[in-house]
Amino acid sequence: MKTDKMITELIDGYGNWFNDDDYLNSGKMTKDLYPYDFIFKPIDINRIKVKNRIVMAPMGNISMCDETGRPNDQMIDYFVERAKGGVGLITTGLIPISQGIDPTVVEPGELSYFPRIDRSRSVFAGWRDLAAGVHNYGAKIFIQLTPGLGRVGNPQCLLTLKKLPKSASWNPNFYIPEIPSSPLSDRQLKKIIKNAGQASADAKAANIDGVYLHGHEGYLLEQLTNPAFNRRKTGRYSDWQAFGLDMVREIRDRVGPDYPIMYRIDLSLALNETYGDKMDNKSLRKFKDGRTIEMTLDYMENLVKEGVDIFDVDLGCYDNWWLPHPPAGMPPGCFLEVSKLVKDYFKERGILSNAGKEVPIVAVGKLGYPDLSEQALRDGKCDMVMLGRPLLADPYWPNKVYRGDIEDITPCIGCQEGCINEFVEGGHPQCAVNPRTSFEYSMSLDPVPANEIKKIGVIGAGPAGVTAAIIAAKRGHNVVLVEKTNSIGGKIIPGGVPKIKYDLDNYRKYLERQVEQATNLENFKYLPNTEATIPWLKEQKFDAIIFATGSEEIIPPFENMEKANVVEATELLQNPHMIENAKKAIVIGGGVVGCETAYWLKYEHGLDVTVVEMEKYFMNHVCTANRGHLIYYMEKAGVELLNCTKVIKFEDNAVKVIQNVSETVPDPYLTWHPILPENIKNPLAPKLKKEEVEKIIEADLFVMAIGNKPRNQLFYDAQKERIAGEIYNIGDSFRGEKVLEATRAANAVARTI
Repeated sequence: MKTDKMITELIDGYGNWFNDDDYLNSGKMTKDLYPYDFIFKPIDINRIKVKNRIVMAPMGNISMCDETGRPNDQMIDYFVERAKGGVGLITTGLIPISQGIDPTVVEPGELSYFPRIDRSRSVFAGWRDLAAGVHNYGAKIFIQLTPGLGRVGNPQCLLTLKKLPKSASWNPNFYIPEIPSSPLSDRQLKKIIKNAGQASADAKAANIDGVYLHGHEGYLLEQLTNPAFNRRKTGRYSDWQAFGLDMVREIRDRVGPDYPIMYRIDLSLALNETYGDKMDNKSLRKFKDGRTIEMTLDYMENLVKEGVDIFDVDLGCYDNWWLPHPPAGMPPGCFLEVSKLVKDYFKERGILSNAGKEVPIVAVGKLGYPDLSEQALRDGKCDMVMLGRPLLADPYWPNKVYRGDIEDITPCIGCQEGCINEFVEGGHPQCAVNPRTSFEYSMSLDPVPANEIKKIGVIGAGPAGVTAAIIAAKRGHNVVLVEKTNSIGGKIIPGGVPKIKYDLDNYRKYLERQVEQATNLENFKYLPNTEATIPWLKEQKFDAIIFATGSEEIIPPFENMEKANVVEATELLQNPHMIENAKKAIVIGGGVVGCETAYWLKYEHGLDVTVVEMEKYFMNHVCTANRGHLIYYMEKAGVELLNCTKVIKFEDNAVKVIQNVSETVPDPYLTWHPILPENIKNPLAPKLKKEEVEKIIEADLFVMAIGNKPRNQLFYDAQKERIAGEIYNIGDSFRGEKVLEATRAANAVARTI
């Protein structure tokens, strides 16, 4: 089984990278390198000039178009907002060109949740409007074309369309490996290539500035251009390079020599390096012979000969999804060594595009920290930097960086709850820290001034409370923000303690600055160390009260708890001295808090850690990338994960559990395919059987992370007492534990009072 040394070193290092303080500090929102001369240098791509080195990454515009595939106002204004914010080059999310061939890209009734450019003339007006809107603000835009999803597409097509997913060869479906993906014929592949040429010609006619081929992460283009997936023995496309080269050749023939072609590629799938001997499992065993670094570089050089002008390069695929979608715990600039390797290779070999120019290499992967991006450009590690989620969190990132207003940038927190998990669960892309993302078409940047000025009390200074208070004050209301403690942030204070949660800590500091700035306003008052009681609230005579009082931990009354050293997870995170002299910890609860705490205990404090979870899955409903990253590196560090395991009672420095040890219990360390949404039934899944045994597990520290319940009694008491004409309950004190839900509700309420 072939492996690349560089890839192995990177994979091994993504678990404990934060032990290097310089590396950790590169993920802070500093402005030591201002002014950012390299970020704001123009750059040529074929015959077009881009005003700066910032590229908006492609993020799937799922369900942001009409069901015919025509870009609608929601999609257009989403992109135009980023153009207003100062980005140089925008790339769209994936646009399929294989309708009628790849059944995973269409819905029953020939409807689409992806934007389309192939359907008919009726969709063109949307693309022309989009291009015009982006150009109005000086940005360029490339359309990302994809031959399809193939094995990583939704296997529901088997039920809804009676068709198997497609791929290069017989490959297991990513979501349900028991469902096979059947090989596309050469005739079908040639049709997709013709479609690529036509879509590119249509894009050019619609005034779009370039095309962008979706060749990474194990999507259908890569399934054809990587021998891990393409194991065809006969025909033209048994040559794993042929499909990609033919597609570029066809596009170049249709658009002429001067139209930019961009290609998204991974240097390596990194599967062998990630999983080693586990590659023998039924989901992965066919994928051992993926492209090596040398093979990828050779393919890239051949793509340039056929007409590609620019690349962006990353690592990984769906089966190790935390690589192409690096979550909170991945390091800042995680793929800069990848882009540098490719850039150096092109330079050493004197590789030039057909336009006679150097081929720009775009760096990707957690580059939303201005000093880090500037330094990468200065050091020659890349020619451009690609930002995805940072531009969802703050569309005005480029303009703020240009002015040096770094402290005003809303930082991405790496949660992937809005940008990915929201559409995986059935919605469309959003953002946990920017409630306007995808709602720009219906929500102005500046909130509408209030018709009637009111005195508003906001109780709780977590994300929900701070967001609501700031927006209400901007509208002209007289706002009093009340916080029981002396700290701003609520649950994100302990949440940001582990070093892998540096993004969340950046956001906490941002909230602190927002409140500090707001206190300069005459109509804003912040009261820390103040408990809002019913009598106190009555005295204030608020016209409206927003309760954002958060949640409290669930501590079941287990028998004999006094016989063990039991602490609550968030309390422990804020008081790490409680770990002193502990050597072994049991974390009870395998949700995100429990697993992040276990990771912190193992990697930062060196404890022997076991996590006990009564459900089948650890971190169910958490984004696959975030979940996979934590589980993979906990296993590498020796953290024991016990699912289907229920705590019965405590004993002297021990806990008694009942564990289901049946072979039907899911492997808790499985990270190469996801947990299906609960509304998707897998008829092929084995039924869970019971084979229970009792165990006594000894430890000297027991950490409770079972979950939280809303702290909402004050709201209900206020409602009963009719304390104000308007009262609202939002954030954790209403439901959920997600920043996404908290800020979304805060924004909605504060804009309408």
